Amino acid sequence: MNTIQVTIKDRLAIIALNRGKSNPINAEMVKELHTLVHSIDNDDSIGGLIITGKENFFSAGLDLIEIYDYDEHQSRIFWNDFLALQVKLIAFKKPMIAAISGHSPAGGCVLALCCDYRVMASGKFIIGLNEIPVGIIVPDSIFNLYSFWLGGRNAYQYLMEGKLLSVEEAFQAGLIDEICNAESVISTAERQIRKYMQFNSVTWSQSKLNMRKELIATASADQSETLKQMHEQWWAPETRQTLQMIIQNLKAGSAKPSTEGKV
Repeated sequence: MNTIQVTIKDRLAIIALNRGKSNPINAEMVKELHTLVHSIDNDDSIGGLIITGKENFFSAGLDLIEIYDYDEHQSRIFWNDFLALQVKLIAFKKPMIAAISGHSPAGGCVLALCCDYRVMASGKFIIGLNEIPVGIIVPDSIFNLYSFWLGGRNAYQYLMEGKLLSVEEAFQAGLIDEICNAESVISTAERQIRKYMQFNSVTWSQSKLNMRKELIATASADQSETLKQMHEQWWAPETRQTLQMIIQNLKAGSAKPSTEGKV
């Protein structure tokens, strides 16, 4: 695979996002992640999954430079595939932990939210969802996912202002579960996931799916109307203008991590 790497260690799979400096998410990464996660979920020899990134970046979110140039057909497929990946991750029946190695705004945050537990490296990193200020409509499935961890009030307010949180703020809000040194983010995640993996797999998995029943149902529901709204707004002149400004900053190397990915 071109955008991710996987290693297996004592029944534990570790997926490392591996695309460029900041792991921006493009169509290829979405497809590769979907395929690999599906395979791991159905492999009886694997008992758990850790998803991580690289130094300073878990994922900066969507690769706006590439995705901006998708034509309407490619764009429609991408948004459909991205939401389908969200469903696959939410319904993953085995233990899954995000070892957040750095910045994780927007799409990177969505990947982490799908996990059962989030360990984040200490440092001047940000995490959160900042779609609305960019002109991108938030699907109800993502609001429900955010609410699942933060509660409806905080999720609503954070989304409406496009709030990005520091590591400490994320911990206080319950967006992440643990903070550790960057060098130990994988080992810390592994220590936690091994606790889950020691329980009876059927009991643990079915309990997880039971507790996520409404979340899975919402994410799995017909998304055609939502996708239509998202697609129309993505191509709206004012959204394209905003995206052009962000992309110019990215190409000039002056964009902060908070503008490197949306959704």
